[in-house]
Amino acid sequence: MAGLNTLKFTDANWASEVEGSQQPVLVDFWAEWCGPCRMMGPTIDTLATEYTGKAKIGKLNVDDHNGAPMRYGVRSIPALMLFKGGQVVAQRVGVTSAAELRQLIDQHL
Repeated sequence: MAGLNTLKFTDANWASEVEGSQQPVLVDFWAEWCGPCRMMGPTIDTLATEYTGKAKIGKLNVDDHNGAPMRYGVRSIPALMLFKGGQVVAQRVGVTSAAELRQLIDQHL
């Protein structure tokens, strides 16, 4: 249920897509059963389209891939983490506005 530009992060592609990225990466840790996560879906899809070529934006399903959520201490979802140079530079938990996420991303472009 992701938009065309929304990336799908997995345990298998985490190192190359997130940790090894030259661009900032916004990761939405989510699960299908999570109502607030589903509310964030359209926002993530919109941002993925807006930032194509400038930042990577995608989702990681915590039920299917638990390596990264465990490593980064994800305890509540939706959890949004912005990575730059393989490091977490910003994070938010819960439903977050597109405007706030744009501000976070723009600070690290």
